[in-house]
Amino acid sequence: MLVRGAVLTVVLLGLVAFSVLLAKVTLTPSPASEDLVTANLRPGRSLRQYAEDYTFLAACKQAGGNLLLGVPFGLLLPFFVPRRLRMIRTTLLTAVAMAVVELIQGALVEGRAFDVDDVILNTAGALLGYFVLGRRISHRYYTYTDASGSPGPSAEKPEAEPKRAPGPAARTKAARTKAAPTKAAATKAAATKAARTKAARTKAGQRDRPKPAASAPAKKRGARTGRTDGAASGGRRATGSGAVRSLFDRLRGR
Repeated sequence: MLVRGAVLTVVLLGLVAFSVLLAKVTLTPSPASEDLVTANLRPGRSLRQYAEDYTFLAACKQAGGNLLLGVPFGLLLPFFVPRRLRMIRTTLLTAVAMAVVELIQGALVEGRAFDVDDVILNTAGALLGYFVLGRRISHRYYTYTDASGSPGPSAEKPEAEPKRAPGPAARTKAARTKAAPTKAAATKAAATKAARTKAARTKAGQRDRPKPAASAPAKKRGARTGRTDGAASGGRRATGSGAVRSLFDRLRGR
């Protein structure tokens, strides 16, 4: 944590110092060249002029100075931009910053004008500084901060993957799986209900069924038994009365 803060502080101080130097170099008035400079909105026009009208040393000084002005951007900005698309973001930030400087030159500073070729050279210098040294330094810095457990200021949180909706096949399979237990339960309930209904009907039929009548042989047997018993009783009665009469006659004869 302490090392990371120290590194960022040094980089920030370097960026501030470079900004002051850039402002001094680009925003200083130049009354002597007021009649010579003109605004350039066509890429390559000033570069062609350097090659045709300037000496070799003057052309190298003019073009090389604009390249060197962009190199610090390629060294310092990678520490403050996210690691994703770092080179592209560094390039865009450099182009925007130098375009703003050129616009201020053409609008406010005497003897200076906006030149799109200067913006191109400054951006190329930033790319040169990034590929030569800035990429290596920033990579080591991020590797160290990740290993120490303190992510750098440009670490981005990974985006959560959106949930994918299940496809038609998955939905059909899930519906079938869900419907199978339901169908089995319904079939079982229907079978139980049918069994209960059948049992209730059987019980009700047994209650309402009339008792079987006595068979004909049994009736005849009962009738015969009754007649026999009656005859026997009558015989007994007749036998008893005869005995009483004979006993009465004997007593009269004496």
